[in-house]
Amino acid sequence: MSRTPGASAGPAVFILAAGEGTRMQSQLPKVLHKVLGRTLIEHVIDAANDLNPSQLVVVVGAHRELVEEVVSKVSPGAKIVVQEKRGGTGHAARIALESVKVSAGTPILILAGDIPLITSTTLQALLDTHVAEQNSATVLTAQIDDPEGYGRIVRDETDGILRIVEDRDATEIEREITEINSSVYVFHSTDLIDSLSKINNKNAQGEEYLTDAIGVLQSAGKRVEPVIVEDFIEILGVNDRFQLSECTALLRDRINLHWMKSGVTMIDPTTVWIDPTVSLSQDVVIYPEVALAGNTSIESGVVIGARTTLINCEVKSGASIRDSYCDGAQIGADATVGPFSYLRPGTVLEKGVKVGAYVEVKESQIGAGSKVPHLSYIGDTTIGVGTNIGAATVTVNYDGVEKHQTVIGDHVRIGSDTMLVAPLSIGDGAYTAAGSVITDDVPAGSMGVGRARQRNILGWVLRKRSGSDSARAAEKNPK
Repeated sequence: MSRTPGASAGPAVFILAAGEGTRMQSQLPKVLHKVLGRTLIEHVIDAANDLNPSQLVVVVGAHRELVEEVVSKVSPGAKIVVQEKRGGTGHAARIALESVKVSAGTPILILAGDIPLITSTTLQALLDTHVAEQNSATVLTAQIDDPEGYGRIVRDETDGILRIVEDRDATEIEREITEINSSVYVFHSTDLIDSLSKINNKNAQGEEYLTDAIGVLQSAGKRVEPVIVEDFIEILGVNDRFQLSECTALLRDRINLHWMKSGVTMIDPTTVWIDPTVSLSQDVVIYPEVALAGNTSIESGVVIGARTTLINCEVKSGASIRDSYCDGAQIGADATVGPFSYLRPGTVLEKGVKVGAYVEVKESQIGAGSKVPHLSYIGDTTIGVGTNIGAATVTVNYDGVEKHQTVIGDHVRIGSDTMLVAPLSIGDGAYTAAGSVITDDVPAGSMGVGRARQRNILGWVLRKRSGSDSARAAEKNPK
């Protein structure tokens, strides 16, 4: 059969994700544990989808309903195949092949579902080598100092692959080999079909190993070539919680290095955690102990102070945020947030807004230049421009059944310790007196006062708290 390099369409991609993952000690399937906001299998699917595959097949087994749900969300076009009984990687590849029609000569890329650090760049290079060399199979390998637990690459006299031997089946001499199998392969489709028909489960695990297909091809005189990955961390798998944390830290370092090379300053990058879905601009400054998650986007000149978390937030240029937790908020240009602010979904801060210490905001829009400096709750509220909200103000938006809206106009002055009982409207330029409970609308330019007149009960402490420290202090100054 003629194999013209580059003649075929995109590769078919098989992702094997049927394992139990018992070493994770979890009710959650291994491939659904997360590394920086994405499950293990999502990282692998993302790398595969960058190759524009002609077909994407995911083989599931343990906890299949949960895995299917995630796969369907992140890659709706993927074909899901169930491995009902654990039969090994060779068996998984066979049922994947049986589920789809693959044109003769189409490269088939096979990946494990638990290698979150693999990149599309490496996968494309592997495919390019496979096609250019017209290989029957091409295997991604790595050189590591401690190969324990990994399958070893046994090379032949021409420096091709003679066979791949699993760690548990290796001899003492074979265990000294430091070149390991990554569980990433490209096969010529016809050769894969033929070799899978000739493997068996006569091994320590009683399973069909996909690696045995390599030996079959080599014995038939087919070309099987190894390609050593430039950075071995790409092929690190996750089998337990320690390896999960290790991969998370490695991905953190990779992402942070990318952003620092792109013009972002990080005071201590080892304590900064950024999801791969986050977007940053030049001249952003990030202080220690910061987490940026989800679809957060941050424009130039933003300063993110220590101990800040941003989830699905949009931050405009020149804003400053410190010691705060923000989820689903839009933070305008030159706005300041914190310390110890809590911005919840639906918060929109316009240009130059200040939200200060111990302020919570949700489902509210605060107009340009307005301030909520401290100790306040703003919920289901619209605030105009240039307004100041005094300390300890609360928009009382919930009546026990429904949420209600508060509308505060431009250049309003809300006195400290004001309760604004919604539904309510405060007109432009209005004031409220400190300590008021405002239950009715305040017209523009008016002063709203909602408090009882103070009265002093003379001698109350001496009568009611006789003999106390307070009473003795009062006796010294009876006036």
